Amino acid sequence: MLDKPKPDGRNGQGNPDAATPSIEAEKGKTGIVLKLGGDWLARTIGSIEDKVDETARADLGQTIVLDCAGIGRMDTSGAYLIERLARQMGEKGGKVEFKGDDKDRTLFEAVRKSLDVKRQPPSAKTSSPVTDFFARIGENMFAMVREVTTGLNIIGAALYGAGRRMTGQTQIRPAAIVNQMDRMGVRAVPIIFLMSFLIGAVIAQQGAFQLRNFGAEIFVVDLVGILQLREIGVLLTAIMIAGRSGSAITAEIGSMKMREEVDALHVIGLNPIGVLIFPRLVALVIVLPLLAFIADIAGLLGAIIVTWIYSGITPDAFITRMRSAIDVGTVFAGLIKAPFMAIVIGIVASMEGMKVGGSAESLGRHVTASVVKSIFLVILMDAVFAIFYAAIGY
Repeated sequence: MLDKPKPDGRNGQGNPDAATPSIEAEKGKTGIVLKLGGDWLARTIGSIEDKVDETARADLGQTIVLDCAGIGRMDTSGAYLIERLARQMGEKGGKVEFKGDDKDRTLFEAVRKSLDVKRQPPSAKTSSPVTDFFARIGENMFAMVREVTTGLNIIGAALYGAGRRMTGQTQIRPAAIVNQMDRMGVRAVPIIFLMSFLIGAVIAQQGAFQLRNFGAEIFVVDLVGILQLREIGVLLTAIMIAGRSGSAITAEIGSMKMREEVDALHVIGLNPIGVLIFPRLVALVIVLPLLAFIADIAGLLGAIIVTWIYSGITPDAFITRMRSAIDVGTVFAGLIKAPFMAIVIGIVASMEGMKVGGSAESLGRHVTASVVKSIFLVILMDAVFAIFYAAIGY
């Protein structure tokens, strides 16, 4: 015969059964006596809170005694609820006395000490529109310094990784670089060619239209050649790559960050900058000058066709005039900007990708910031080169 198991006084969750807390009012010799019973625990006081609040609002006289002798178990939550009841009744002018709280005296003293701590009132806002304006300027300056520092860290880590690969300390992965060159360079050729062709055609048409009034349509060749080779070709190519490839880099790295793949690289001992950022930087530095050269050819081709149709300047005359207007230095004056623009685009895109949080909203916000910052810095860099060329008389 099996023995009948004895109840262990535990509920379905493996916790000891708790008695429901209670509060009863009786009339004593000196005033009202509130007898407290049951277990005043965090998981049980929810059933008695409304009654405690109702008791605090009631008019119980000038002398109230809280009899805690009937309380079984009590934790901080229960002690806080009882102490709050006592203080609320005391605020109405009544005199509150505790009885039978010897076993929980230490707990009550800790709760009272915590409630007696004076909390600093929230400081009043003393700012003004002027101080807010300068505060925002200061915040933006500090944010700019952090951005520059992060970008320099990425450049330093990339150069360090390149040095390790050249000295044989780390394996070179040409497949990753070639794959990025295909995605950023080869697949971008059609849109770069078409865009530059149309831009060159428009510049030639507008230039010829204006110069016709002075009988100097032939000088449109000088205009298109210098403008396309020194400024427009590389600038528009960099802007297009910033919007096309820069956003893709940010989205790719940001998605890896959201799925914790970047943290996984850290765990297995790989440097995310060497694995994710370095191949993309190298690919951008290689393909952007090539794309800029293709853009120059496409722009000049568009100008040749338009001037032939619109102004009657034959391709032979166009090329002959262009040889006297430009030289090899004019071509390299534009192409030399491309690697620097590629580095800026890659660093900004990678930096924004590493900032992505765990939400799709964060990913979209940083992709947008990547494109805007890259285009702004590319235009700023082009302006700096223009000032530099002017300063050296080139």
